[in-house]
Amino acid sequence: MIDVTPPTTKDDLLRELSRVHGESVRYWASFDTASFVSPLGEAWSPADNVRHLTKSLRAVAKALGLPRVVLGLLFGKGRRPSRGYVEIRDTYHAALSKGGTAGKFAPEPQARIEDPDAWRARVMSYHEIAATALREATSSWSEVALDRYRIPHPLLGKLTVREMLLFTLYHNVHHVTNVQKRLAPP
Repeated sequence: MIDVTPPTTKDDLLRELSRVHGESVRYWASFDTASFVSPLGEAWSPADNVRHLTKSLRAVAKALGLPRVVLGLLFGKGRRPSRGYVEIRDTYHAALSKGGTAGKFAPEPQARIEDPDAWRARVMSYHEIAATALREATSSWSEVALDRYRIPHPLLGKLTVREMLLFTLYHNVHHVTNVQKRLAPP
């Protein structure tokens, strides 16, 4: 399991995003290719978990790249202080317990993979590109702006940018932990 030190500043957030990403990449690298691409019973394969995380990272990075005025017009501005890491994590768990799913962020089913090693390398390369894009997009935001602007989350509604980044941090941990639990002996 990956431990997180709940971040309070943008710099803390960027450090934790980078550190947790690195730990999760090392975890995904620990699988041989056949295990990486194989479903875990009825659940997604480790590769599908990475593909799902990549889709969500891209969406957040794209939103953070929009002009702030557009975000304000589309989603309004934050009217309360941003919630912290633990509250965002608990809110996400509550949404999942009510039947929340990945929806459009679920990985697309794969046809037969001709070259699993090459496919795995592409999956991990896309994941690295998305994680880097998110960190770069985040670095241009001020502390004040992280709490002022909101973006939509498909399960949690409109979140401040800081809350979305806290969710993104936890989301990575959540998927690594889920795979670890599924592989743990009964």
